[in-house]
Amino acid sequence: MTFKKQVAIDLGTANTLVYIAGKGIVLNEPTVVAYSVENNQILAVGEDARQMLGRTPGNIIASRPLKDGVIADYTITEAMVSYFIKKAVKQTVFRIDLMISVPGGSTQVEKRAVVSACKSAGASDVYLIEEPLAAAIGAQIPISQASGHMIVNIGGGTAEIAVISLGQLVVYRSIRGAGTKIDEAIIQYLRKQYNLIIGERTAEDVKIKIGNAYLDSALESKTTEVKGRDFQTGLPKIINVTEKAISEAIQKPLKGILDGVKEVLAQTPPELASDIVDRGIVISGGTGLLNNIDKYFTFNIGVAALIAEEPLFCVIRGAGMAIENLESYKEAIR
Repeated sequence: MTFKKQVAIDLGTANTLVYIAGKGIVLNEPTVVAYSVENNQILAVGEDARQMLGRTPGNIIASRPLKDGVIADYTITEAMVSYFIKKAVKQTVFRIDLMISVPGGSTQVEKRAVVSACKSAGASDVYLIEEPLAAAIGAQIPISQASGHMIVNIGGGTAEIAVISLGQLVVYRSIRGAGTKIDEAIIQYLRKQYNLIIGERTAEDVKIKIGNAYLDSALESKTTEVKGRDFQTGLPKIINVTEKAISEAIQKPLKGILDGVKEVLAQTPPELASDIVDRGIVISGGTGLLNNIDKYFTFNIGVAALIAEEPLFCVIRGAGMAIENLESYKEAIR
């Protein structure tokens, strides 16, 4: 039995990652919960629940308890955090100090909901770190320097765009619905163009296979097979869709993120803006894995955009480093 454990959680709209001090990242599962409608009993969490998305009978609901990066269903989030902590920590512990990432623009009410859910799930002390700061620490950006660094952390529920100097957010903007908006755009496009109805799991698979933010016209477009239901006949249907078509379909949500980046740059003090021109824009978050997203920003902004190493893990690494070095990062912690 251990007396104390330091744990960090990146509670994302799409994925939840858990970090334990001294061990590193120990858990990476989808932020999905399946529960019974009759008695509100939790039936499955994480990957097991994701397999149920769109496949459950009427008395079972499989859903994502976080919407646009914030808690949409408090009771289910609490049960999910408790499940992830137990699964990651494994042995009995007297005390758990927990660092959890929150969207930079979270209101006090949203922050209190996160702290309350974590304490109910068994945490002793709960520290909050803003996602852009955690992402910057995890991407090995020296945030404490008196110079401008720009991070664009594109997750499932939010795109967090920030300019950081001296360990604080100088200019910040949050775009609600990032990776999930891209999935929705694919669903709408296939329905409109091919009368094909698909679920969010299939849309995500299409995005991973042939999603491309910036298509080079000289390259040949790839295709993939998509299975779903015909909107008119109601019968199962299979179509082949091209990379070019999906690239066109996702331009609108991408433009929403691009406009946010331009807005932040327009509000950035000139000295910090010149630092960003020198250093470039760092992209992190799971949607940073979308093909050619760095080229998309470089082309449209005229400033070099670089994808952080293992973008999906930047926030959890940063939160983990912060819980292990509370004194060093006390400026960034709420």
